[in-house]
Amino acid sequence: MQADDRTGPEGGFPGRLLKAPENFIDAAGVRTVFAEAKQGRRDFIRRAFASAVGAGAAGGAVVAQAQSNPVPTEGGDPNILELPEHSRNLGQGVASEGYGRPSKYESNVQRRPSPGLTQTTQSSVSFAPLQSLFGIVTPSGLHFERHHQGWWDVDPSKHRLMVNGSDEKMVRTPKVFTLDEIMRLPAVSRFHFIECGANSGMEWGNVAVPTVQYSHGMLSCSEFTGVPLKIVLDLCGVDYKRGRYVLAEGADGSSMTRTIPMEMIESGEVLLAYGQNGEMLRPENGYPLRLVVPGVQGVSWVKYLRRIEVGDAPYAAKDEAVHYIDLMPGGLHRQYTSIQECKSVVTTPSGGQVLLDKGFYNISGLAWSGRGRVAKVDVSVDGGRNWRPARIEGPVQTKALTRFNIDWVWDGRPAIIQSRATDETGYVQPSYRQLRAVRGKRSIYHNNAIQSWLVQESGEVKNVQLS
Repeated sequence: MQADDRTGPEGGFPGRLLKAPENFIDAAGVRTVFAEAKQGRRDFIRRAFASAVGAGAAGGAVVAQAQSNPVPTEGGDPNILELPEHSRNLGQGVASEGYGRPSKYESNVQRRPSPGLTQTTQSSVSFAPLQSLFGIVTPSGLHFERHHQGWWDVDPSKHRLMVNGSDEKMVRTPKVFTLDEIMRLPAVSRFHFIECGANSGMEWGNVAVPTVQYSHGMLSCSEFTGVPLKIVLDLCGVDYKRGRYVLAEGADGSSMTRTIPMEMIESGEVLLAYGQNGEMLRPENGYPLRLVVPGVQGVSWVKYLRRIEVGDAPYAAKDEAVHYIDLMPGGLHRQYTSIQECKSVVTTPSGGQVLLDKGFYNISGLAWSGRGRVAKVDVSVDGGRNWRPARIEGPVQTKALTRFNIDWVWDGRPAIIQSRATDETGYVQPSYRQLRAVRGKRSIYHNNAIQSWLVQESGEVKNVQLS
């Protein structure tokens, strides 16, 4: 088969895609980012990335050519005619690596920190490479990280969970549990997304970052295994009539504490999780025990969980009274807005990628809602003038990522690609104009506006915002 004979759905030629560069910023770029951040420039990250992308374009083209390994027009394809070494010799021994690793050809797929957000490695964040993932599960080693004081590999034999009340009558029998005792209780396994409340937060005012990894990568989805917190509270004899809130406290140096409404726990959704994607939690994700609060911003999924206190009022902890609050247009702050509203993003094509040919492309992306299942996703390629329903790949699960895709034949002219999700409650993901009308431009958290990617005539894809 010759290359020109290959056609995609709708009769278009299957287009080639140049992946987004992965080595965005070198050491000099990091220094520039910090210097410009101190000067208060909002678009410092975008310009630093743009410079790095431009510098890496030539190398990227070489990589793309090597990846495509095109079929010769005549003389036969040596990839078929010549047996490679791996077809003629013994491979590596069984279990030569006790814990498997990705192929060396995929070593560029990594979570990456943002040098512009924080100036210490312990109080920082890394972003999941959404543009390189398939389906809805984030591999545990690529799960995004957010730490306020670094991560620890805690000895599970010494880790304890204490349950107590804010007064002596709130909990009839306060208890201390070992991890082994928790793991012997009835467990459940469920897929759920986790999103930092600040995901897309740099984009509130204007375009700030070039790629989907940095605009939406504080997002992951895993199968979590653990014990419903309700079971443990029942064992301790909680007074549910008075105890309508719990305070969850982590064991790391940041002393992360968050208030969780009791109705979430009574629903059975809130888990004391020790498992993730079939294995124990990774240390970066809270090993050996973390709270899983489906649909709620990631800061409430307290890592290294060591204490649950039952009380009769929200606790207004430091990260509820000072941080993780919404700045409203009138200057007031809004507290306890933890639910992650319905949102979606196209991951391919997305910022930093390059369409090398006219022809067929499969637009693919992710949708999610903190209030339940995703009901549908619409996709536009003309900046929102016209919308088409996307295919939902499935499975569609409550408060989990949902993968969608749709056919598109690119004619070589500029196009603006968007996705718009609707959840089962009927909530429709807003445009930036709609979101800013009620939230203003100066907030940080809970930005769920429609993302726009501009495909330029050159095939380069850029992050843009429509007014």
